[in-house]
Amino acid sequence: MKTPLIYFMLLPFILSIISCNKVIDISLDNATDRLVIEGNITDELGPQTIKLNTNVAVSNTNTYPPVTGAMVTVNDQAGNVYKFTEGPAGTYITPKMIGVTGNTYTMNVVTNGKTYKASSVMPGLVALKYISSSKSSFNGIDGTRKITINYHDPKGVANQYNFLMYVNGVQVKRVFVNNDDFTDGNSVNFDLIENDIGINPGDKVTVEMQCIDKAMYTYWFALMQQNYTGPGGGVTPSDPPNNITPLVLGYFSAHTTQTKTITVK
Repeated sequence: MKTPLIYFMLLPFILSIISCNKVIDISLDNATDRLVIEGNITDELGPQTIKLNTNVAVSNTNTYPPVTGAMVTVNDQAGNVYKFTEGPAGTYITPKMIGVTGNTYTMNVVTNGKTYKASSVMPGLVALKYISSSKSSFNGIDGTRKITINYHDPKGVANQYNFLMYVNGVQVKRVFVNNDDFTDGNSVNFDLIENDIGINPGDKVTVEMQCIDKAMYTYWFALMQQNYTGPGGGVTPSDPPNNITPLVLGYFSAHTTQTKTITVK
């Protein structure tokens, strides 16, 4: 599955979450017409996409103007260069590319006379073993289900994870990230708790698990801290720390991807 389209939302305050990670301060503003880059390279052979838009006022959630006519390339440390051509307005695609574990991928975007760069290292794949459902009393709603994912974290290797969840084809509007600071080498059961979509018996739930590098974990964790509720990982009008220079909104991520689907019981 591909990472969804970019959405922008602003909550009136930053919520604290139960975590042993350091709190990251995020500046919020109402600046408009800023470049937004959403780049993804996965370990699946096929089209890879980089999307360019401009943001709008935080009070306006209607449209996000595409940035057209840019020059977009990605290269790796072996000297391979992948050219991305514009398909739908603002969406740049390379048709046949597969990311490789351990490779560093560098994105170059040239638009309006400026060059933007970002690098990301593709981590090793950690297998998503299974997903399951169980009764949940979260938010006081009886009869709903929570989703739990299971994987075995490799010992002695720093790992970071991002999870996307879909209920009957609709993406849950919450960011889910985890790392192995306290679970290194262990079997992990990680609950995906959200209050956006009620999950009930008979629903089909799909979870995508992404193994991400440290910079991307910092980015998604910062959004999770402010209780971001844009679909499954997008960009907000805040300035979470990202890997793009000079600084714009968005991210560039080289990550593994795998999915599992269950029918909720």
